[in-house]
Amino acid sequence: MMSVTEAGPPAPEEGGVMASVTEVERPVPEEPGPLARTRWAVADTWVVARRYLLHLVYKPDELVGTLMVPVLAVLLFGFVFGEAMGAVMDAPGEEYREFLMPGLFALTMAFGIGNTTIAVVTDAGRGVVDRFRTLPMAPASLLAGRSLADVLSAVVDLAVLAGMGLLVGWRWHEGPLSALAALGLLLLLRLAFTWIGIYLGLVVRSPEAAMKFFSLVFPLAMVADTFVPTDTMPDWLVPVAEWNPLSATVIAARDLFGNPVAANDSWIAQNALLMAVVWPLVLMMVFVPLALRRFRRLSR
Repeated sequence: MMSVTEAGPPAPEEGGVMASVTEVERPVPEEPGPLARTRWAVADTWVVARRYLLHLVYKPDELVGTLMVPVLAVLLFGFVFGEAMGAVMDAPGEEYREFLMPGLFALTMAFGIGNTTIAVVTDAGRGVVDRFRTLPMAPASLLAGRSLADVLSAVVDLAVLAGMGLLVGWRWHEGPLSALAALGLLLLLRLAFTWIGIYLGLVVRSPEAAMKFFSLVFPLAMVADTFVPTDTMPDWLVPVAEWNPLSATVIAARDLFGNPVAANDSWIAQNALLMAVVWPLVLMMVFVPLALRRFRRLSR
């Protein structure tokens, strides 16, 4: 029976010189550069966003339900409450609706927080987030894809809302570039609110809890220069309404659309265009890192 012995060190050759074994060096793969990583991150973000957008296409009932909100808002606040609110401002119905529409644009962007929060909570409960985490994607791409999809869906919301506004007498009186700038400010606000919704969706555990957070957003969105000028509010509420991020976007959008703007000598109103950019950037500086940190904790 043959015996197997362990191989010892190589025997020395004549002259006491050890036999050398030639090792083949394998090339080490190079790390992708910043440009390649950025390109992959953008591609991953679009893949995730496309998944969410296709979900809306395949479930049109959710899309119709989302679009009904701005339509009902125009009818409710433009006609049911519009005459009473217009009387407070000494403005006829059509003039008040021109004052109202930019406020409804911004209000729709703010209410998107609830849609984002509920969508993130629902995906987490169904295991969609866990399945995405198993893919070779950066965490930022997963969350950015959700944010991009919500902003693109907000474009549809604004289009429907603007169409309804045109039907009830709203018009913009400045050039097309000014109108596009106003829409850009509204979408920038929606982008910032999207990250707030993503963070809340990663924190709460159920859609029911998400609705409770949304109930806090509702009064905050109403205490702004949305339906009536801030100078018609109680004195103690005026600073809250003026420094509400929603007010800056509403005032700036009215100015860019050429719609009626209430006289206001406060610093925030005089610099509404600046603050309509600063407020969303500040909100994203706070909530983007919070959302990413929370997402990484979920993956541990």
